Amino acid sequence: MTTYILIYFVLINLTGFAMMGSDKKRAIRKQWRIPESSLFTPALLGGALGCTLGMYFFHHKTRHWYFRIGMPLIFAAQVLICIFLAPLLTKQ
Repeated sequence: MTTYILIYFVLINLTGFAMMGSDKKRAIRKQWRIPESSLFTPALLGGALGCTLGMYFFHHKTRHWYFRIGMPLIFAAQVLICIFLAPLLTKQ
C-alpha cells in the first residue's frame, strides 16, 4: 500500500509542476490560460511541492502573494500530515 501512496505523490507532484510550466508557456504565447483555482487543485491533492518547484522554476505566479505564501503553507501542512500518518501506515 505504501508503494501506491508514493506513486500517487510522485504523479500528483509531476502534474502540478507540469501545469505551472504549461500555464507559463500559454502566458508567453498569449493563449487561453489555466484558471488559478485549477493550479491550486493538484497542490491541495498532495502536489504542493511540485507546484511550488514549478512556480519558481518557470518564474510563474511568483508575484501573487497567495501563490508565494499559499503553496509553501500547503506543502508544510502536507508534511505535518505525513509525519502524523506515517506511523499509522507503517503498522502491519
